[in-house]
Amino acid sequence: MKFLRNFAASLLAIAVFFGLGFVLFLVFISALSSSEKFVVQENSVMRIDMTKPLADRDFNDDLDEFNFGGASLDRMGTIDLRKALEAAATDDKIKGLVLYAPGINGGFALGQEARKAITEFKKSGKFVWAYSELLTEGGLYMSSVADEVFISPEGSVEWNGLASEVTFFKNTFDKLDIEPQIFRVGEYKSAVEPFMLDKLSKENREQLNSTLNSVYVSMISDMAPDLGLSHEELLELSANMTVRNPLDAIEHRLISGVMYEDEFEDKVAEQISEEEASDINWVSYRQYNSATSSYNKSKNKVAVIIAEGDIFMAEPQRGLITPAQFVDEIRKARKDESVKAVVLRVNSPGGDALASDLIWREIDLTAKEKPTVASMSNYAASGGYYIAMAADSIVAEPTTLTGSIGIFGIVFNIGDFLANKLGITTDVVATGDYSNYITVSRALTDSEKAIIQNSINKGYENFTAKAAVGRGMSQEQLKTLASGRVWTGAQAVENGLVDALGGLNDAVAMAAEMAGVSDDYKVRYYPVQKTPLEELLASFSGSADTRAMKAKLGDLYPYVDMVEKVKRMNGIQARMPYEIGW
Repeated sequence: MKFLRNFAASLLAIAVFFGLGFVLFLVFISALSSSEKFVVQENSVMRIDMTKPLADRDFNDDLDEFNFGGASLDRMGTIDLRKALEAAATDDKIKGLVLYAPGINGGFALGQEARKAITEFKKSGKFVWAYSELLTEGGLYMSSVADEVFISPEGSVEWNGLASEVTFFKNTFDKLDIEPQIFRVGEYKSAVEPFMLDKLSKENREQLNSTLNSVYVSMISDMAPDLGLSHEELLELSANMTVRNPLDAIEHRLISGVMYEDEFEDKVAEQISEEEASDINWVSYRQYNSATSSYNKSKNKVAVIIAEGDIFMAEPQRGLITPAQFVDEIRKARKDESVKAVVLRVNSPGGDALASDLIWREIDLTAKEKPTVASMSNYAASGGYYIAMAADSIVAEPTTLTGSIGIFGIVFNIGDFLANKLGITTDVVATGDYSNYITVSRALTDSEKAIIQNSINKGYENFTAKAAVGRGMSQEQLKTLASGRVWTGAQAVENGLVDALGGLNDAVAMAAEMAGVSDDYKVRYYPVQKTPLEELLASFSGSADTRAMKAKLGDLYPYVDMVEKVKRMNGIQARMPYEIGW
């Protein structure tokens, strides 16, 4: 009896402990949600830190200062940044803007969105200065929008052009006795090349070279007027790597000067007539948004549905575009009478062909009832283009990577790996010749390969037929632009795959005008962001594991991520062949 009493007491103590812990947890969340509203002081300066990953939207603001799972939740939403800058441009309390952008983290098209927002702010006549310890190629692109650019005396400036390095796994598979059995349509559909080749194919090298040069032309076109240099001068500096240290950068007018951060802050204080740098009232764009939120009373909505990530048949989760979530979001917007137009914001290299088709169907139905515009972000390629092509109009940034109209499939034969490396063998009993035709334990027969290839061919015909209807051209004409070929937004406008160049704001304005509500509408973003409690709980799930893995693996993470993506590639895939870093 004494043991039972002690056991019961222990259980009660544990229950009380966890109960109190849960209450404290709720109090913590409540404190996050009810924090005192930020107040913008007179003589303030907005400071923008672009070291955070770029995205369309911030994560939930209430969790910005916390770190869960070993990596920060934080990121910079270009939508939120533009909102703050538009209001700050006419706010007398904001005297100027300081940009900290050593590089671009999160894609060049989103970097263009952010740079355009700063350019619009500059028109207010308020000062825009930039400071960094060093400037990469992307950092110089972002910072060049400023009136003056400074770096640390021992810093560096990178201006030597763009490059894309592709990793190949064929020799690894050969050593492991693993055979990737490849099925694809289109000589440019090079997403499978890392598994079957040890270097770039002629076609992939051609499209990569074309893409890089198109992006670079767009970069230089943005920078040249702000730096007071010609297009040709910037190209020559890059081609010869003339700029190799801060003094070179000053001589060739890429930056204004060198100074330490404390000296720069003293300069800012002097600019706004403050005695000490410590007297500067710094304001982040998030703080500014929290202090200046406004309510739009319009009954007309333009629904912006943000589709960001790989496309897969899966349960809804951050970082993936799934029919389980996005079909429902699009359908709700179509049936909501207050929603007058729909903008699909796509930032995706593609993924599962079936998932892409299900989302395409819902966009197609919506476009028949309401003005529907697709806005392309960093990527809207392959499956990303698939879900966009049913829209009435498509808008892309000049540096958006799009097209890649083609599909592929991979079936890995790991039978020899299992037998030769691990000593594992398999045997099968089946009711028919094709009962076990998609298996990884042996090589496929010729007839099995023919079945899969026929399915790939059929999928390609469906893709190109639907794209041709969406773009108002014949299927034969569309196929000349397909074959898995990747295009930049600038190239896609020229060849008819995209209607206009512009950012999300341009797409929203276009949709509102098409709906006849351009003078009276409000924008609503979907999916609706999670509450602080939901965000916190999600941080302890798989998304936190991913962030922790990124933090631990560093530069090795992309290789592990590629393996994880391959594991999810069930069925026919519509995926872009490569990514470009800045």
